[in-house]
Amino acid sequence: MKDIYILGVETSCDETSLSIVKNGNVEIATVTLSQMDTHARYGGVVPEIASRMHTENITLILEELFNKSNLTMKDIHAVAVTYAPGLLGSLLVGLEFAKTLALVYEIPLIKVHHIIGHIYANAIDSQMEFPLLALIVSGGHTELVLMEKDYEFKILGATLDDAIGEVYDKVAKVLDLPYPGGPNIEKLAQTGNASYQLPTVMKRDDLNFSYSGLKSAVINLIHNEKQRGNKINIADMACSFQMTAIDQLIRKTNQAIETYQIPRLILAGGVSANGYLREKMAELAKEKAIDLLIPPMKYCTDNGTMIAAAAYPLYLKKEFAEFSQNAKSTQNLADNSDWYLKKIIVSFKYGK
Repeated sequence: MKDIYILGVETSCDETSLSIVKNGNVEIATVTLSQMDTHARYGGVVPEIASRMHTENITLILEELFNKSNLTMKDIHAVAVTYAPGLLGSLLVGLEFAKTLALVYEIPLIKVHHIIGHIYANAIDSQMEFPLLALIVSGGHTELVLMEKDYEFKILGATLDDAIGEVYDKVAKVLDLPYPGGPNIEKLAQTGNASYQLPTVMKRDDLNFSYSGLKSAVINLIHNEKQRGNKINIADMACSFQMTAIDQLIRKTNQAIETYQIPRLILAGGVSANGYLREKMAELAKEKAIDLLIPPMKYCTDNGTMIAAAAYPLYLKKEFAEFSQNAKSTQNLADNSDWYLKKIIVSFKYGK
């Protein structure tokens, strides 16, 4: 079988990233332009600025990508692009760009769900074997997903309110830490002690998550300490928060492993770059004697490489997108409007 080269386009938020991947798991070249420094001035991503910067830079990034890879569009067999979820304006820039390339060069267009991209980041320079349990942790998602085979997703549990990455950023803001909040919380936590008592939530038997209560507890504790005239030890607060937040991930993942007897575990999403989470998951995998797969750090954040990798199974099945395909700012992993119904059915099926 001949080698298949897929061009991946990722513009769901504030990174403009293009990549060429061979056969779904070999990165040929990737060029990513981060807008982090620009948005840091505003304390977070400004959607209008993000989409404008994508528009200004995406063709320049494509040119740099081909210079880096020594390939041309004539070598590309398909264009893959993130169509959901994300910032609508940013998604539209990447989607219309990908449509144009596919139309002009008469090659297939493949739509990729952003979170599925994060899952298949584990396939780059490696191999995903099934069945497996995926813990998805990002700014918008906290989910446990069972994959019994390629491109089959059964949602076992999800956040009932805030995602873990979102809460990291909100706690960082309350602590007056600069954007991006997550990495700054992690860095501070390494120098602190868990001296603040925070509630352990979601002790019940299901596999869902909840982070709004933890967020509120941190905010209230900080407010009360300030009202009493006490100075907050920021490093200790960061450490206390991080240990409590990640403890919930470990507990629920451990429960899923025991319930479904899954022999493999993967991490996916931007929060999988967190060193403390990676360490605790490695300990859990060793304790349970299961295989653990975590993407290299450069594939944890948004990148075109994961989008091209996730598109490869769809290319083999000839599941191509129409040129009428639109971007969607919100789209669940089950790719269905009845996501919560599906989750209930799956939970019932597996006796939960």
